[in-house]
Amino acid sequence: MTEPAAGERPFAAGERPIAAPIAAPIASGPRHAAQRPLPVDLPRFPLAHLPTPLHDARRLARAIGVDRLLVKRDDLTGFGAGGNKVRKLEFLIGEALAQGADTVIAVGGPQSNAVRTAMIAARVAGLDPIAVLYGSPPPERDGNLLLEFLVGTRFVFTGDPDRGSTEPAADALAAELRAAGRRPCVIARGAATPVGDAGYVEASAELEAQLAEMDARPEVLVVANGSGGTHAGLLAGASWVQATYRVEGILVSRGRADMAPRLLRLAQSTADLLRLGVTIEAADVNLEDGYIGGGYGIPTAECGAAIRLALETEGLVLDPVYTGKAMAGLVGLVRRGAIARDATVLFLHTGGEPGLYARHADYAEAAKPA
Repeated sequence: MTEPAAGERPFAAGERPIAAPIAAPIASGPRHAAQRPLPVDLPRFPLAHLPTPLHDARRLARAIGVDRLLVKRDDLTGFGAGGNKVRKLEFLIGEALAQGADTVIAVGGPQSNAVRTAMIAARVAGLDPIAVLYGSPPPERDGNLLLEFLVGTRFVFTGDPDRGSTEPAADALAAELRAAGRRPCVIARGAATPVGDAGYVEASAELEAQLAEMDARPEVLVVANGSGGTHAGLLAGASWVQATYRVEGILVSRGRADMAPRLLRLAQSTADLLRLGVTIEAADVNLEDGYIGGGYGIPTAECGAAIRLALETEGLVLDPVYTGKAMAGLVGLVRRGAIARDATVLFLHTGGEPGLYARHADYAEAAKPA
């Protein structure tokens, strides 16, 4: 593993701008007035500005060819440009504080939205942020890396391009810190755990209240699926609130055969943790893996076209890793008849814009004309 010299960071390892961690409140958090509460109270560190808007995207609906398109604007959760990760981190940071942690270790790639948001949330909560990233230090800090650097993150690069190299490296680092008397908390890739996914069970209840206000009964909710956590929370939540819609995941990383059993286990574990009293069936798992392209984080022509379409019709900024591919998947499902043209469709905008701004040649491909 390699690390930048300490002089490259605005704070030395172990130094915090906040003297001590902030106590974690036990609260259900800000909610829509008509929203049902979670059955179980979990430790929580409030971060998000909720509820996020539910936008009636009429121009984009016409361009795609569906009767109605409602965009759940979770890119507007309002903390650190963190998008969907903010809902999860409210519970994960709350758990870390409740357990007496003094350090947060997050794992992922150099442009991971989850890692960046976890590092900012850790710093705000008075915890030391450490990012364990696969590969080697890039020549420039841009996009998510820049934001992590600005909050004094300690970077540890595994030197291995394999994404799977981060978990063993994080576990080894956590063991070293414990031996030195520290109290680290390791956040899983994508913040995809039952505790984190509680954020999207709660989001399902928020969405239920908003749909009732709009007298809308959508048939399908489309969401990007990377590590599976957001999708799992929505799946458990949809069953709990008895939603009219199915949840359709557009895969951006793993293939369907790999993700389907993972998603089912994670959704059921989330439901069990929160005592929702529901059983998630294999038939509830809807996954589309035809839009991954060359792999995770590698844009496709369809993704680039979807990014332009959303920007030109609604001013929505999508990213080439998650939401761009999810929107491309939505367009494709409509064109081949898997989503009816007279349907009301939900699209979860999970954020991720800082990754778009990173100056990488493969990301820039998304901006080229089709």
